[in-house]
Amino acid sequence: MTPNKQKITVGILFGGKSAEHDVSLQSAKNVYEAIDRSKYEPVLIGIDKSGKWHLTGDAFSFANNGKPAALIPESKGLLCTPGESAGSPKIKLDVVFPVLHGPFGEDGTVQGLLKLAGIPFAGSGVLGSAVGMDKDVMKRLFREAALPIGKFITIKPHEPIPSFAEIATELGSPVFVKPANMGSSVGINKAANQAEFSAAVNEAFQFDTKILLEEFIPGREIECAVLGNETPQASVPGEVIPSHAFYSYKAKYLDEKGAVLQVPAQLDKNKQKQIQDLSVKAFQVLCCEGLARVDFFLKENGEVLVNEINTMPGFTKISMYPKLWEASGIGYSELISRIIKLAVNRLEKEQLLITHL
Repeated sequence: MTPNKQKITVGILFGGKSAEHDVSLQSAKNVYEAIDRSKYEPVLIGIDKSGKWHLTGDAFSFANNGKPAALIPESKGLLCTPGESAGSPKIKLDVVFPVLHGPFGEDGTVQGLLKLAGIPFAGSGVLGSAVGMDKDVMKRLFREAALPIGKFITIKPHEPIPSFAEIATELGSPVFVKPANMGSSVGINKAANQAEFSAAVNEAFQFDTKILLEEFIPGREIECAVLGNETPQASVPGEVIPSHAFYSYKAKYLDEKGAVLQVPAQLDKNKQKQIQDLSVKAFQVLCCEGLARVDFFLKENGEVLVNEINTMPGFTKISMYPKLWEASGIGYSELISRIIKLAVNRLEKEQLLITHL
């Protein structure tokens, strides 16, 4: 069916090749159900685990695969369905909401494709998405901007792997081992001895060609949402109170009692403002746009350390990002509308730039 052109046609892009495929389905389903149908006509575009695109109708399953779909470069959002006759009606997207998490979706790859297609899209552009995904580059940019961060070491597979004793001398014990380009706590482990360290390194290298070793920072886990383009705003902060050793993938998505999300976090006004200011600064340092969630550690002595940024955070109704904005006065449906408007506004300004002489 051809979308109603009296409304803005929004392509909701979900799934993807990353290990966070299933998380994306949860987020996209919630966005699809909550989007304001008086303003927007949603079109579901699913990316299966092999990377193929499908028009899935109103389904979030790839069981029947749906119609194959492709976005045409410089088409201003024209979707084609390979195999259909030339005269078949085409769907023209006005904006895309890429509800994709992890590599091949949140790392600048899809953003580059959407930019080539000349269509506005929600979230950060190519640069902000790429550096927001790569924790090594992210932390180096934070350090360059004098943002407070924890100690870390980056290792590549062709380099000698230090012993746990050597790492513990520099970072202390235990240490966290994680892939540089992965989210939702995938491939992350805590190691307190050589055996745990070796196993954690081997697992992390299964997900990426670069891994991070980070010091263990005891303290509270605080998260803050950011919304905007040139003049971003920060939400009230929230707190993740894990019931496990750390907030793992299982704790986030498989264990109903994996953690308590306290929104807003119990913080005094000065600490709340400090976290909000750091969130906006981190967002701007990485050239982010649209939306992001910034995660912190709050140590017992009151010191605040920036942990990482997530340029397309979990977007289910019970995820931290929408809960933070709801507590700040922006409901879930209105939040989706604001993110879409930010995407359109950005492209309108970019189109005023001179791109060739």
